[in-house]
Amino acid sequence: MSRGTRRCASAIGALALPPPTPQHESKSKVRLPGLRARWPGQQQADGWYGMANQVKEPRVIEIPNEIAVRDLAELLGISPVDLLKALIGNGIMATITQSIDYETAAIVAEDLGFSLQLEGTAEREALVRAAVEAEERKAADAAEAELVASTPWYLVGEREDALSTRSPVVTVMGHVDHGKTSILDAIRHTHVAAGESGGITQHIGAYTIAHGEGSITFIDTPGHEAFTAMRARGAQATDIAIIVVAADDGLMPQTREAIDHARAAHVPIIVAINKVDLPGAKPERILEQLAAIDLTPEEWGGDTFFIRTSATTGEGMSDLLDAILFVAEEHPPLANVDRPALGIVIEGQIDQRRGVVATLLIQSGRLNAGDTVVIDRQHCRVRALFDDKGNRIKTAGPSMPVEIMGLSEVPVAGSRFEVVKDDKGAKALVSRRDDAAHASVLANRAGPMTLEELFARATESEVKTLNLVVKTDVQGTLEPVVDALQRLSGEIKVRILLADTGEISESDVNLAAASDAVVIGFRSSPDTRAQAAATAQKVEVREYDVIYKLVEDVRDALAGMLDPVYQEVTLGQAEVRQIFSVPRQGKIAGCSVISGTIRRNGTVRVIRAQEEIAQSAVASLKRFTEDVREVREGFECGVSLSAFNDFVEGDILEFFSRERVR
Repeated sequence: MSRGTRRCASAIGALALPPPTPQHESKSKVRLPGLRARWPGQQQADGWYGMANQVKEPRVIEIPNEIAVRDLAELLGISPVDLLKALIGNGIMATITQSIDYETAAIVAEDLGFSLQLEGTAEREALVRAAVEAEERKAADAAEAELVASTPWYLVGEREDALSTRSPVVTVMGHVDHGKTSILDAIRHTHVAAGESGGITQHIGAYTIAHGEGSITFIDTPGHEAFTAMRARGAQATDIAIIVVAADDGLMPQTREAIDHARAAHVPIIVAINKVDLPGAKPERILEQLAAIDLTPEEWGGDTFFIRTSATTGEGMSDLLDAILFVAEEHPPLANVDRPALGIVIEGQIDQRRGVVATLLIQSGRLNAGDTVVIDRQHCRVRALFDDKGNRIKTAGPSMPVEIMGLSEVPVAGSRFEVVKDDKGAKALVSRRDDAAHASVLANRAGPMTLEELFARATESEVKTLNLVVKTDVQGTLEPVVDALQRLSGEIKVRILLADTGEISESDVNLAAASDAVVIGFRSSPDTRAQAAATAQKVEVREYDVIYKLVEDVRDALAGMLDPVYQEVTLGQAEVRQIFSVPRQGKIAGCSVISGTIRRNGTVRVIRAQEEIAQSAVASLKRFTEDVREVREGFECGVSLSAFNDFVEGDILEFFSRERVR
């Protein structure tokens, strides 16, 4: 029956039936499970038709999907008889105990001046609203987080009108020996790269060149390892990444890693296809390989510059610099010139004449000689300031690499630095960082140790360890070397007792001698006294200038320290058919070989009812009365074991050997 039809029936019913006598007796209300009124205090309605006119605001009541007439009348606060009459008026015949559905109840209740709502609707609506609001908050938070993440740390909080463009900072990455340093050398018109053997650049630093109407700063890093280490500390040093690929070699795993690191840092990429002058050069293959990993060349309709270069002939160098400046126009690096300097540490080392020297890259603001600089948890007054060409200067601005003197400790490459007003401000900042570090230690302090952890500690001393003392030429190479060595830890633990920069000293050798360690020098050699100490104390000192050769040698050393691993190989099986007792030999099992070949030098597993009951070496293996070395499948033999003779007919003797696999 449609709603309109029911209303017509209601009108007819109103003519046929007299209005009921008003009910004024108050009744105690029974609150049924799952039924609850949505207004405070229930009042008994009086009258029948026309009550809707007496109720100014419909009262919202929740009911289940089905409800008995008596229960609905109780909730509405009216007589069940009045409700039955209203139902009849809508053409519905029902008894007081019968149930009606929600839709019917809602129509009748509306006629009586009430508003019904399906039970749980309000909660569902509230949940939906809460979910929508939560999603909106989440989207807003994500947008804010993305904005913060995409904003370099040195620009956070800066007003837009205070910012101006600066020179782009470029990092050159790629596979070893594909020509990273040769390209940088060709750009600088020097011959630094002539003697490089690959793996890590000979000297690490940064320098600026002028090109056209602009300038470009290059970070001469040891490659993507150091680039990743900087990014891991949140120090976004690079504005543009140059990925170098040799035209005669192609895409290598290390090239893919370099691309992944640049993408993870959201840095624009320019590809330099190097060595195009060689006879085996296939630049088109490089384009295809990189397009397959979503680096589509601009000439193919993509947005990545592919520049064909030759560090030997100089081909493409100017085009490469033009591409850098073009990308910098598309993605302009920004800085606030009129503020104290902020930036990162490119490298740090100890100079025998000048003491601790740090190479800094200014990312925003100005750095002056005499400024107070805070790096990590140390601070100093800049005693001297030098540009990338070694000239002493008084001030430096954004994108400039500089060397400073005045630090007491070698800073870690990738650390942030900032200029503060004076020593008092520096000490306050360092104190806050100390407090934060202490709080972090407390927060991460382990709770009570479990039995498993205690056992692990107890057995830790049983783990084989390769102790190393590591020295490198500068701080920038130290971290990549240490990271590469630590990743080799497995069954044999690599333990680095000391990792530092500078020459290998006598104290380094003494430490290695006391700890049964090997001294590793990466572009670092022992001095005269250290050489003598190493010879006298028989300490091995290994020198390297290629990182992958160092890693390869240490990996081989670790493999040599591993305990041998054996694999069990099943030779054959024999079934015991009869048992003999032989004087002075004990029991002999008369067997039939049912699979494989059994051998006298094998080990035997005795299996009874599908369970192993013993293992033993073979005492003798005979065919008739003759000793034999082996018996093949289908033949019979006699077997005696050195550590077992309680044979039962039906036993299976499984012969196996252990072969060394490592």
